[in-house]
Amino acid sequence: MPSARKPMRFGHTEGHTDVCFDDTGSFIVTCGSDGDVRIWENLDDDDPKSITVGEKAYSCALKNGRLITAVSNNTVQIHTFPEGAPDGILTRFTTPANHVTFNRDGTKVAAGSSDFMIKVVEVTDSSKQKTFRGHEAPVLSLAFDPKEVYLASASCDGSVRVWKTEDQTCTTSWQLLQKCNDVINAKSICRLGWQPGSGKFLAVPVDKVVKLYTRENWDSQLELCDASITQPLNVVAWSPRGQCLAAGSVDGNIVVWNVETQECIERMKHEKSYSICGLAWHPKYKQIAYTDTEGNLGLLEDVGVTDKPNDKGASAVAKDYNDLFDGDDDYFDGDVEPQSSPRAGAHEDDDGDLVPTSGHLRRAILDDDENSLDIGLIKASSSLLEKEDDGEDQAGGFSALPPPSAQQHFYDGPMPTPRQKPFQSGSTPAHLMHRFMVWNSIGIVRCYNDEQDNAIDVEFHDTSVHHATHLPNSLNHTMADLSTEAILLACESTEELASKLHCIHFSSWDANKEWTVDMPKEEDIEAICLGQGWAACATSALLVRVFTVGGVQREIFSLPGPVVSMAGHGEQLMIIYHRGTGFDGDQCLGVQLLELGKKKKQILHGEPLSLTRKSYLVWVGFSAEGTPGYVDSEGIVRMLNRGLGNTWIPVCDTREHCKGKSDHYWVVGIHENPQQLRCIPCKGSRFPPTLPRPAVAILPFQLPYCQVTTEKGQMEEQYWRSVVFHNHLDYLSKNGYECDENAKNQAVKEQQELLMKLFALSCKLEREFRCVELADLMAHNVVALAIKYASRSRRIALAQRLSQLAVERANQLAAAQQDQEEEEEEEEAFPKPLSAGSSRSAMEWRRLPARNAQQDQEMEDAEESDASEEAEETPEVHKQRPNPFSKGVTSAEVTTPKSVLVPSSSQGRVNPFKVSSNKKDPVVPSANVLDTMSRHSKKTPLSGSRAVNKQSPPVIKPLIPKPKSKQASAASFFQPRTPNPGDKTVEGREGKTVEEIGEKTVEEREEKARSESHEVKSTAQENTENRRPKTGFQMWLEENRANILTDNPDLNEAEVIKEGMSRFRMLTSEERMVWTEKAKGGTVHDLAEDKKRKRPTAGGDEVEKSQEQKSEDTNAAKKPKPLDQPTNVRLSAFAFKQS
Repeated sequence: MPSARKPMRFGHTEGHTDVCFDDTGSFIVTCGSDGDVRIWENLDDDDPKSITVGEKAYSCALKNGRLITAVSNNTVQIHTFPEGAPDGILTRFTTPANHVTFNRDGTKVAAGSSDFMIKVVEVTDSSKQKTFRGHEAPVLSLAFDPKEVYLASASCDGSVRVWKTEDQTCTTSWQLLQKCNDVINAKSICRLGWQPGSGKFLAVPVDKVVKLYTRENWDSQLELCDASITQPLNVVAWSPRGQCLAAGSVDGNIVVWNVETQECIERMKHEKSYSICGLAWHPKYKQIAYTDTEGNLGLLEDVGVTDKPNDKGASAVAKDYNDLFDGDDDYFDGDVEPQSSPRAGAHEDDDGDLVPTSGHLRRAILDDDENSLDIGLIKASSSLLEKEDDGEDQAGGFSALPPPSAQQHFYDGPMPTPRQKPFQSGSTPAHLMHRFMVWNSIGIVRCYNDEQDNAIDVEFHDTSVHHATHLPNSLNHTMADLSTEAILLACESTEELASKLHCIHFSSWDANKEWTVDMPKEEDIEAICLGQGWAACATSALLVRVFTVGGVQREIFSLPGPVVSMAGHGEQLMIIYHRGTGFDGDQCLGVQLLELGKKKKQILHGEPLSLTRKSYLVWVGFSAEGTPGYVDSEGIVRMLNRGLGNTWIPVCDTREHCKGKSDHYWVVGIHENPQQLRCIPCKGSRFPPTLPRPAVAILPFQLPYCQVTTEKGQMEEQYWRSVVFHNHLDYLSKNGYECDENAKNQAVKEQQELLMKLFALSCKLEREFRCVELADLMAHNVVALAIKYASRSRRIALAQRLSQLAVERANQLAAAQQDQEEEEEEEEAFPKPLSAGSSRSAMEWRRLPARNAQQDQEMEDAEESDASEEAEETPEVHKQRPNPFSKGVTSAEVTTPKSVLVPSSSQGRVNPFKVSSNKKDPVVPSANVLDTMSRHSKKTPLSGSRAVNKQSPPVIKPLIPKPKSKQASAASFFQPRTPNPGDKTVEGREGKTVEEIGEKTVEEREEKARSESHEVKSTAQENTENRRPKTGFQMWLEENRANILTDNPDLNEAEVIKEGMSRFRMLTSEERMVWTEKAKGGTVHDLAEDKKRKRPTAGGDEVEKSQEQKSEDTNAAKKPKPLDQPTNVRLSAFAFKQS
């Protein structure tokens, strides 16, 4: 009967390991490169006793209550067993010993070392030693003859020798192995084995075969081999009676032969193909313990058990049945396993934990006793073969057993993967005595199930939510979830009791805080979760049952397949289930995402869940901000990208942070702001122990973009990560939650900064097409900055393309705003009742970027008037290009223009273009556009929050004449507006980037002033106080600026004015008088036109300011001056205007 393989357990860190049983078979003892010896009661022992023997332990042997270990400090030590108390040093070498072994009665120990020496020492008196010299390289392994006449040894010099123990002479030697200089370089560690009892055969693993040398004559008459062995064999081990021989290979194959018949009776493939370096037979049962070079411990049970049935019919069936599974080696060609192996059969449900599948499946697993036959399994196995017979009855009345000829045909296609079992995120396996039932962002639920106690401890990270609680676990709850409102527990059904859902609603304001619901008969709860105001469970009947947190039954719906896990957050419920059967180690999972609020809807409708190849799901949940995410067994963390049609994006690979192959990170939570993956490092295992309390580590996120070591790749990854990790802000604001406006502003600023850096990098690399692509991602004000950068870099074609892009986008924005305003007018005329989850403020948020209703017409006017002057724009812009990443600007430079532009009846207008007495160098850069990005970045209609409104109400009132700080003006931009003309004026004025306006050319300002529309009339007092006629020099400079720049193209703004002054002084007094008169006439004309357009005070001021600014251009380059134009007008004017 084929053996059963249990899931492997992590035992030691990666590196060489060794294994043995004690005399009674009650304990499994392992040692490893972590320097520990572990004593396991069984494979399910969650807390094996550990003895630290040194820095590394290379080999261990156990007999008569004495544990011998070969340690890296060149000693062979003794410990008492099972106490583990040190009992002295048996012997020493000049280099570490590689292998130790007992003789038959446990009185002597043989040890072989890397210093080429072999010693045989008496356990009771270590002074009695025998030394064997002759090997010319490190000794690999040793084996005592059961009769204690001989000792066999293998060495890196390629030889296997047989020594006489009496006189330490070499009886015989074979050159069988490949030579090497050290154990770590050996292709095989060549663990030898004498046949127990008679000692008739010495088994030596040589490449892919086991050679059996006969005692005394030392002939190799027998060779054991198998087609499944494709790599060198590492280790051999005899069964206690010497009937069977097991061998393990460097690629993870274990093969067992019946030595008498030379028939292969068992084949097993390591689930991850790690090298087998330790094999030990149980002294009583048909079990083999094995270890690999990654520190894992495994167990094969019922190895080669074939008892003979009594009657002939049954024996015929047994023979054919054994032929099916253990017959010809033709079934096994390399890694191909026979399809007649029902791996996902009866035993699958008995495994305590999921076995990571690697495509190599066990050949058969049967839970019957040794004397029974599973007829259904035989039929199933037979039907998988491509039978050519007609299924005639065989002896004993069993049908459908194929004749031997039919066995040549078998299915060798992709193998189905066993389905992953349901699990609770943040829990450790249920078979452990001390385990985590859940660890999430709210708290920790631990379960203790041992002889003393069966209880549950609940601990909250924030004790203000609730105090720690100790609960009895009389119902044997195996599942738990925790929220800020309740503790949810569930247990499986027993023969007497139904499966129960138990809720402790600790946040309830009444006295009865607990409720329990029994599931219908034969319906087991398999997964549970809590949300805000609701609880849910998925059952074995493929149903999801939703309850209120107070215990009222709500919706029930069916799942398309068995549940794997569930998670809840707020109103969101995410369910992972099996969509079908996966193949070749892949799981086939689907995901549903529902919103259970007032508006119930399904977001994800069972789409396939993306997993890494040959992996399975280990964690599913939500970030603290409510974005769904999950982790697979390969350590890849994925999150839902709402900005790309609800697709899944990998955001972190925890394996990159692991030091060893067997180390893992156990995820307990995800945070998007700040970006943190909270997890527990597990040394050599997939989950942490409950004690000592594990420490939580924080890992950074990194999207798997290409070439992140380069500057370009790094900035691209940072940009898109910022975009992905701030999608939740839009989602929350859409659903009526209040958002942190500062976080949003900071995110937008960070994104635009990265885009501008990428733009500058692409400009430097002369990738102009790429520059336009980047500009397409930028906000409006940053596009203007990009245009200036391109102009300054003398990339005229690029600047023109960006100008076109700016105008197109402005048109689109204008059209969108007009549609929005029309919709709002309709809503005001026919108000709808507001639904839950969307407040009035949400509607007002959508109005944030709104501008004056006439902006379309203004846009057209601006374009017509600017088209003819487009060609002259670039040189002027080049002069005024500031450093985009400069930080050098005082608060006065920013705040003064703001305060100046606030209209007030009690305070006269101050001319912002007036040259101050303390003139500064005109090339001093203006404030960094990106520094103030968060205040002025263009938002989606859904952005914004009323939180700012509460903090700084004065910004709504434009008539307060106090100077505004940066923060106040930033807040004012994000205020929800009420649709009255005065507010719209202020909105247009304040929704600008300070620097963008400060860097406008003279002509741009003039044009924008004309195209602006206002509804407030100016007072006579303000006209007289604030207006100053433009000087004749300024008029002359406007006309002659182009000539000056043509003659001296390299002049900056200050030098242009200086040159203009010198040329103006050379004119005759009559000519100067003409220009002065012109200036007076222009003012009158503008005043008349202003009255005709019914402009407010601000509008009138803008006209004179624009006329007066020529001599003040030095100051203009330094001071950002917000004007009253809508964004589209500003951008188009900037792109085209040049006198």
